[in-house]
Amino acid sequence: MYEKSITSMHLDVLKEIGNIGAAHAATSLSTLLNKKIDMKVPKVEMVSFDEMMELAGGPDSVVAGIYLRIEGDVTGSMFFVLPVEQANRFIRRLVQDDQFDFQSGAISEIGASAMQELGNILSGSYLSALSDFTGLKIYPTVPALSIDMVGAIISFGIVEVSHVSDYVIVIDTAINEEDVPNEESVRGHFFLLPDPESFEAIFQALGVS
Repeated sequence: MYEKSITSMHLDVLKEIGNIGAAHAATSLSTLLNKKIDMKVPKVEMVSFDEMMELAGGPDSVVAGIYLRIEGDVTGSMFFVLPVEQANRFIRRLVQDDQFDFQSGAISEIGASAMQELGNILSGSYLSALSDFTGLKIYPTVPALSIDMVGAIISFGIVEVSHVSDYVIVIDTAINEEDVPNEESVRGHFFLLPDPESFEAIFQALGVS
């Protein structure tokens, strides 16, 4: 159970890596939206699977979920989960369509592509920072988008890791846009679920014995 070795210092290191990745992602998003974007990682923590579901609003809460696999020296699953209302607001601004709605039943291709690109930028920036910091080769696969209940989206990603661990690394993400009120800013969660053997590789690279 590698989570037993995790201290607040190690989580602080992961938070710093997250903020480095967030800075890179903010630059990319600023270019995409043609406006100033500020991104922060307010908190990184280890939580149980049940706590992970609650953080995302509960297993029955409908979210926009970006899922991808991690490949290279570290393998695992990564999710970016965003309340569907926040995802709608962000994509409406991105594609300049006030009528866009992920729950309308017929999602426009441009809207779905925009959400996948958001997931691509965020996950790629974070994993690139993690790779630079640890010296491990880490690559994201092409992200897949789902609009569904949290429990349905996340359940298939926890099968492997749940055999040896009851914990997930959660990276809070705050995206603030210029000229957008704070209450309309994006507040999402990254859930990082390394495969069993990759827990050890990551934490050894971060100095965990």
